Amino acid sequence: MTSFADITTMGVGGPIAHFIEPTTRVGLIEAVEDADSKGLPLVVIGGGSNLLVSDKPFDGVVVRDARRLITVPDEAAPVEGEDRTVHVNAEAGANWDDFVAFTVELGLEGVEGLSGIPGTVGASVVQNIGAYGQEVATSVESVEVWDRDTKATRDLTPADLRFGYRYSALKASMYAGLSQPADRFFPTPRYVVLSVTFALTHSAEGTVGYGQLAKALGVEVGDRMATADIRKAVLAVRAAKGMLEDPTRYALPDMATAKREANVLTDMERLASLNEAAGIPVGDDGLPAPDYNRHSCGSFFMNPILTADQAAALPEDAPRFDVTLPDGTPGTKTSAAWLIDHAGCHKGYKVDADAPASLSTQHTLALTNRGGASAADIAALARAVQQAVKSAFGVDLVPEPVCVGVL
Repeated sequence: MTSFADITTMGVGGPIAHFIEPTTRVGLIEAVEDADSKGLPLVVIGGGSNLLVSDKPFDGVVVRDARRLITVPDEAAPVEGEDRTVHVNAEAGANWDDFVAFTVELGLEGVEGLSGIPGTVGASVVQNIGAYGQEVATSVESVEVWDRDTKATRDLTPADLRFGYRYSALKASMYAGLSQPADRFFPTPRYVVLSVTFALTHSAEGTVGYGQLAKALGVEVGDRMATADIRKAVLAVRAAKGMLEDPTRYALPDMATAKREANVLTDMERLASLNEAAGIPVGDDGLPAPDYNRHSCGSFFMNPILTADQAAALPEDAPRFDVTLPDGTPGTKTSAAWLIDHAGCHKGYKVDADAPASLSTQHTLALTNRGGASAADIAALARAVQQAVKSAFGVDLVPEPVCVGVL
């Protein structure tokens, strides 16, 4: 029986009563509709990289879209004149980094800074993933969804999606308030993504939009350079922080078809090279030895968005970035990583010496499974970090992953 531990990057979670992988658009809609009509708990899962589920048996339906097609509707019309826009459509089940690699190889600009983020195209728009000066919102043209309420398909525009920092109308449909699950649509949004159409730019060069990335490339923020080089640098920076998923997970039976085989081999070679440089041996199975810093949900807590009064109460050296609050008033974003570290939860922090879960040994934003951890172990670590930050700074850290039956 498939469990959430088998299909999530954290590697924890209980057994699943019904695990379905539809291979057609109609099949996906029917699987969702069947679960809803029977009143069964439903999880539509992507790459399992933004999900923390209880260790208890899940007596519902888990649907993972097995459609992976990426197409270029514009390819019959060559790009001419000043408008260099090229539309690319991807089915929701397509692996996100496979999609990024496809666009870079095609000579398109717009998502190269989002290289190496685990997950799927469908999940990318729910979370509005972002990194290194880019976010999905800036490239989305439209999203085709199945509306579980009206039982019809819809095409949503960026205005409909109301994108924000790690936010979309899709994600909002699951919650009644800040991280408070809604009664009806949780843990799957009202709108199930079927496909996404992106508007990218025909260009072999992209803009370096983030300081850390510029430093790695030896250039200035705002400089233009080859998108292939930007992608390569992003992957290297993410790897150095343990923020690339562990490609050995695709050797598991339930993950074998979730990513293009050629790209899995490339990722394996990259991991083996990194491990060799660090003196980490290859396992008995011939695969690179596991890097437990990769056994995570990525950044576990969102960077807090504070009012002026809340920001004023922080220490003078706390990071501050100007943002606009949902009500339109000025606010401040601060660094969750800084708060965690300065609250005494440093890299590698555990709730006790023998705990099988810890903060990453490379930075403080990732909660990691060090081997044999349970969802309860991860949740205990998350609560300890939240309590430490609340006690030190009066700030509530909000988890970024969808948490089902925990926290």
